[in-house]
Amino acid sequence: MSAVLQEKFNQTPLVSLRDLNKHYGDFVAVDNINLDIQEGEFLTFLGSSGSGKSTTLSMLAGFETPSSGEILVEGKSLINVPPHKRGIGMVFQRYSLFPHLDVRDNIAFPLGIRKLSADEQTRKVDAMLKLVQLEAFAHRRPSQMSGGQQQRVAIARALVYEPRILLMDEPLGALDKKLREDLQDELRHLHRRLGITIVYVTHDQEEAMRLSQRIAIFSHGKIVGLGSGYDLYQNPPNAFVASFLGNSNFLRAKVQGAAAVTFENQPLAIRPTANLQTGQEVVLMVRPEKATLLSQQEAEQTPLPAGCNEIAARVEEMVFLGDSLTCSVITAGGCRMTLKALSGASASPQPGSSVRVRWQAAESCVYSEWNESDLLKGAGSH
Repeated sequence: MSAVLQEKFNQTPLVSLRDLNKHYGDFVAVDNINLDIQEGEFLTFLGSSGSGKSTTLSMLAGFETPSSGEILVEGKSLINVPPHKRGIGMVFQRYSLFPHLDVRDNIAFPLGIRKLSADEQTRKVDAMLKLVQLEAFAHRRPSQMSGGQQQRVAIARALVYEPRILLMDEPLGALDKKLREDLQDELRHLHRRLGITIVYVTHDQEEAMRLSQRIAIFSHGKIVGLGSGYDLYQNPPNAFVASFLGNSNFLRAKVQGAAAVTFENQPLAIRPTANLQTGQEVVLMVRPEKATLLSQQEAEQTPLPAGCNEIAARVEEMVFLGDSLTCSVITAGGCRMTLKALSGASASPQPGSSVRVRWQAAESCVYSEWNESDLLKGAGSH
């Protein structure tokens, strides 16, 4: 985490969610969320459909009423404040532009509701058109514009009345990959220039990593992981986060000591981990890019480095992905692992060939608590 961001987290939060719950009959959509959001932060709610991320955002916007709990902005409750008085901007996946109004009038609409003077509206709309680079499209209607241009209009309309907080619910989900990435870059630059607080919802882990200073990972209405993308990826707090954010290999093992486990009757070194009991069943997680694949001959000629594990496997499949190679291997006990390497980094082993898989103990994580739903049943990777 950067020093600037760390300093922000030492300050009083702009937004606080306290014991926040939302029930629909017997269904618990949001389960006791506690979260602080700092002024100027770009925070993403990441999770699959039904995980509670959009419901939490809707309660913050005022479109849903919490079953219990509190939403505070600068220490003041928003529970009884209607959406239009919260000073919060909102951008949806469906742009919700007025089809009979041109771009300028769509952007100006929130200013008219707030009864700003005509001169003030003109000044603010001109500034927004410049910010989203749509000056030449000011008099076009939404139907005359591309999806990306319409989304920029929606963002401009949400920003024009200068809210301190901007909420975005899957705003780029309907766009193609290239356009989505272009608008992700624009959003990052907008955030950097304006310093506005953005809370963003997505199910796309790559999008969350590209945009966010922090990510809150949702599952079954709870936040199960919170931190920078780097920290969550390098040191996932639990097996679910490890499986959801990026790809992972999971090896079922038994504890043999504070820094050792056995996998398929073979001893492996692990990071020293507290609260593990000898004989306890655990899962050992290794990222595909952290493991190295060697042929039998290479392994015999290359001494095993200190703190490094090695297991035997057989190549099942090799997939060329342009800048990388993905290799699927099967261990002697039938566990499938996926490895990833840069294209051209080494000769590609052929399917069916015997290989050795190596990784540093420090590059793996061990989890003592996990559910079958966290891992793909019968597979070693996600």
